[in-house]
Amino acid sequence: MNLQKLDEFHKTRWGYLAFGLVELAMCFGFIDWALDTGALWWWAAAFVLLLGGLHNLFLAAWHQRVQKGPRK
Repeated sequence: MNLQKLDEFHKTRWGYLAFGLVELAMCFGFIDWALDTGALWWWAAAFVLLLGGLHNLFLAAWHQRVQKGPRK
């Protein structure tokens, strides 16, 4: 799979959902790592992954409404 196909998949509802869930799973791992080490760096990485995951899940929930446009 090349990057163009990956980007096309990411812009679908299932792509947003998949990327959001993967980012939230990675966030959980980074939080666990941050608790073990106490390093601020891992907390920052977990926070960025949390924001990215929530953003993708928000886009997955609103994807169809954005594609169709406003209701009349």
